[in-house]
Amino acid sequence: MFIFSHMQVSDMSNIKLDQVVCHDSEESELTSWNGKVTSDKNRAYEILNSIHQQGQRSINSITANAEPGTLTERFLKGNRAAIGDSFNLPFDGNEKRAHVFGRRSGPLLSGTAYCISSCSMILLNKVVLSSYNFSAGISLMFYQNLISCLVVAILGLCRAVSVEKLTWKLIRVWIPVNIIFVGMLVSGMYSLKYINIAMVTILKNMTNILTAIGEYYVFRKRQNQKVWAAMFMMIISAVSGSITDLSFDATGYTWQILNCILTAGYSLTLRRVMDKAKQTTKSGSLNEVSMVLLNNLLSLPFAIFLIIVLDEWEYVINVDIVKLPMFWVVATASGLLGLAISFTSMWFLHQTGPTTYSLVGSLNKIPISIAGIVLFKVPLSIPNTFSILFGLFAGIFFARAKMS
Repeated sequence: MFIFSHMQVSDMSNIKLDQVVCHDSEESELTSWNGKVTSDKNRAYEILNSIHQQGQRSINSITANAEPGTLTERFLKGNRAAIGDSFNLPFDGNEKRAHVFGRRSGPLLSGTAYCISSCSMILLNKVVLSSYNFSAGISLMFYQNLISCLVVAILGLCRAVSVEKLTWKLIRVWIPVNIIFVGMLVSGMYSLKYINIAMVTILKNMTNILTAIGEYYVFRKRQNQKVWAAMFMMIISAVSGSITDLSFDATGYTWQILNCILTAGYSLTLRRVMDKAKQTTKSGSLNEVSMVLLNNLLSLPFAIFLIIVLDEWEYVINVDIVKLPMFWVVATASGLLGLAISFTSMWFLHQTGPTTYSLVGSLNKIPISIAGIVLFKVPLSIPNTFSILFGLFAGIFFARAKMS
């Protein structure tokens, strides 16, 4: 789940860019309009106040001998109170300060939530697969995706989120993408089991290279020289990191290479299928919450098939780890965090924009790598450490190059 959530939002930044720009434009226009209305209201109040003062002098001369508390005086008092209240509305300092604070704190809160959920998800998956030595990666994927489906379904029933109605026509269009999605999750699970988090992070950079090559041949999209320079740096860091990796595992590296291929294939296939999928929905669109539900729901039967064919169910039934309550707490938390990445990434993307989102995503690899090395006591050599740092720098440079 975490691979889909984190990677997919990054790949869809270009799609969401138009929405974000449009939203910002509308917000700017609305702010300008509100300013004009407020200004017009102030001028109107000044005119009304002037008329009221002139009228007050005229009426006072007529009603000088009238008894206090007459209907006319009560009416004038009511008008003065109403006008006085109206004058205070456009200049409510507390509301203005709260609005400014909300705009300033929104990006910080959303960015922090996104980084924490992303880091925690990867670390918890590593705990389940390595620390508990749980070998049933497909079963773990099934459990996490099932949790995501249940949570999204409940939120949809409560109308907390908008979920597109799933039809057979939409499912048929989406199945090719989902098959790659399942392969991507499974390969990601097994690579994380055998390789330390820092090296997984560096090797994942190879996905960007495969995606760029695929974009050139499939979509005829050309990259600038800075992007190719960044990708060359990624290759150097991946090769040097693999050679100097003291905990090198051929099985884990094989799974990771397969994961890079499937992740790039998923990204490219998703772009081709998205337009067809939107045409099959009533609204003519497919939001990310609907895609999360669609991907996770369709992955369940494929996961069950693989669990039966590979006899993984026998392992799950007989292994002692599943009898530990703490194991289920960690596994459940990882499933919830996987879903949290989807929501926090959408929140952060709309609070800031694709440029900031992409850069923070690259910078977020640094604490993930450091935490993985420290918490799991990964043996490191000086050359391997420099390879990892070089790879992290290459990822940041790549994100900056894509922005230019």
